[in-house]
Amino acid sequence: MITTPKRLIVAITGATGAAYGVRLLQVLRETPDIETHLVVSDAGLLNLQQELDMDRTQLEALAHIAHHVHDVGATIASGSFQSYGMVVAPCSMRTLAAVAHGLSDNLITRAADVMLKERRRLILMVRETPLNLAHLRNMTSVTEMGGIIYPPLPVFYHRPQTIADMIDHTVGRVIDLLGVPHTLAPRWNGLTAAHQTDLAGD
Repeated sequence: MITTPKRLIVAITGATGAAYGVRLLQVLRETPDIETHLVVSDAGLLNLQQELDMDRTQLEALAHIAHHVHDVGATIASGSFQSYGMVVAPCSMRTLAAVAHGLSDNLITRAADVMLKERRRLILMVRETPLNLAHLRNMTSVTEMGGIIYPPLPVFYHRPQTIADMIDHTVGRVIDLLGVPHTLAPRWNGLTAAHQTDLAGD
């Protein structure tokens, strides 16, 4: 569904990795023709304070519109609200399970259910390790319904120098899935001739 501005929902839940959701909001805030709608769970707020020393007021200032997690009557709870997609960054195993089973027990899981039923883009940045069978089955279920499971795994081929570099690369890949232009991280341009020669000997 195309709207002007393009409306994107960002949710932050209680898994570790609040920096991913914060960075996503920062980038989208500076992107033309994007309107962000934020929802953060109670556990997400705790993680935000623990990991980034941020409070609700500071977080909500990064979004265009903020909704309370228990406001199930908010605009984003309805399929008639014209939104393009949703990212849960990070996504706890509890939220994953609720989405996989269609519980819609708060505004985050209801908005995610709307994405699935309306066939819109839903990206869950699931964060847990190791994974048990329930986690894996829930990921499979969401994938079968059309959602995208995107664990925030760091990559090293672009030789990141800081944690911020690794966060930017991951957030950039997520933004790619939303069809939004960005310059957060370098793109892979193939191996150099020298590297190809070295690998040929292996």
